[in-house]
Amino acid sequence: MSTYGDVTHTQSSSETPGKATASLVLGIVGLVLIPIIPSILAIVFGNSAKQQIDGSGGRLGGRGLASAGVVLGWVALALWALFIVAVVAL
Repeated sequence: MSTYGDVTHTQSSSETPGKATASLVLGIVGLVLIPIIPSILAIVFGNSAKQQIDGSGGRLGGRGLASAGVVLGWVALALWALFIVAVVAL
């Protein structure tokens, strides 16, 4: 038997704001199910969460969740706008 020694794993114990998670969930819902209201809320919550995370001095994490929610919100709104333009053009 070999002994490899102690391996210490450090993990960031930063919390994720609920707005970041809500932004991601609303972005997915806006993209898949109902496009307008959840997409707008995803953008608003995501931007608010990013400001909260930036102002926390490293205490809060989840910036990627918030950014993904904002991107999904914008994508859903863009697809909805393209759909409306296509319907009007016909």
